[in-house]
Amino acid sequence: MPDGVALDVRLTPRSARDAIEGVEHRADGRPVLKARVRAAPVEGEANEALRRLIAEELGIAARQIELAAGATARLKRLLIGGDVRRLEASLERLTQQTAKAPAKATPKGTS
Repeated sequence: MPDGVALDVRLTPRSARDAIEGVEHRADGRPVLKARVRAAPVEGEANEALRRLIAEELGIAARQIELAAGATARLKRLLIGGDVRRLEASLERLTQQTAKAPAKATPKGTS
């Protein structure tokens, strides 16, 4: 994926529903998107559910989302392929809908 953004997510599996719950700021000040999925963290099911949830919310195909880090951790880094400006605008809208501080998408190759 040559173009796109990196997105940090804190995932809660085995939830009652699949949902984006806003943005939280970690102790180091880094913003992360909070997400919940019904799937259990077994054999990558929760990670796949997260990919589908983010894809649906952004209006893109799940294949455009790659799990770059955190396969077995609660904190994950997703690489989302596509036009950076469009993705950043979609993420901004998504985070505004949750009535929290906006998430910051990081262009790939930066931290």
